[in-house]
Amino acid sequence: MPSSTHSSSAVALDTHYEVETPEGIDLHLRPASLVPRALAFAIDLVIRGLILGGAYLVLGLLGQFGIGLGTIVLFLVTWWYMVLFEVLNQGRSPGKQMLGLRVVHDDGTPVGWAASLTRNLLRFVDLLPFGYTLGILSCLNHSAFKRLGDIAAGTLVVYRDEAPTRPNLPDAEPLPPPFPLTLAEQRALLSFAERGGQLSAARRAELAGLLAEPLQVPSEQAEARLNGIARGLLGTTP
Repeated sequence: MPSSTHSSSAVALDTHYEVETPEGIDLHLRPASLVPRALAFAIDLVIRGLILGGAYLVLGLLGQFGIGLGTIVLFLVTWWYMVLFEVLNQGRSPGKQMLGLRVVHDDGTPVGWAASLTRNLLRFVDLLPFGYTLGILSCLNHSAFKRLGDIAAGTLVVYRDEAPTRPNLPDAEPLPPPFPLTLAEQRALLSFAERGGQLSAARRAELAGLLAEPLQVPSEQAEARLNGIARGLLGTTP
């Protein structure tokens, strides 16, 4: 089982939560604080209200039978709305998805049925004595902003990391470097090509000219050569 290197008994709030997988890989998670979680819950509350309002309008036309169905719909929306979205949508209810949040297990793995059911059924405890008082106090006093339901279920609400995007480089023919480059040199070269559009032409020429001699090209060709090498380092995969 992955073990957390972040002690749950720590009193200091933090914005990073670190876990180590059995393969020895460190995962860096960013727990969501009270405010974005509350906003996500408010969005979900509005959506659930709209669902129930629409359902009652339709079911009200069916008389007593519709009232009975409405009770079932109320139960399902109240207790299963969050669970279904969290398990079937990568830990994201609509509100969490809009705020860039997701629910995961403490070890960073996707949340499952048992954990999602536990954390959501225990909302009635977080609600006590009124207005989510216990849940708010728990979030504010836990190092990873966990409410009581999260502590019992072993879950964590974290920010969803965006997929990395390929750098936007100038159009150039991919070229091999004239000599082996270190990782730092490769990063510097890619950074120059990616940020070239933010620099003046004179500044780009000045920076590229510093490498004209190592590149074994005239100064006026250095910038084009650097962009070509950067393209070669990035590869041709779209």
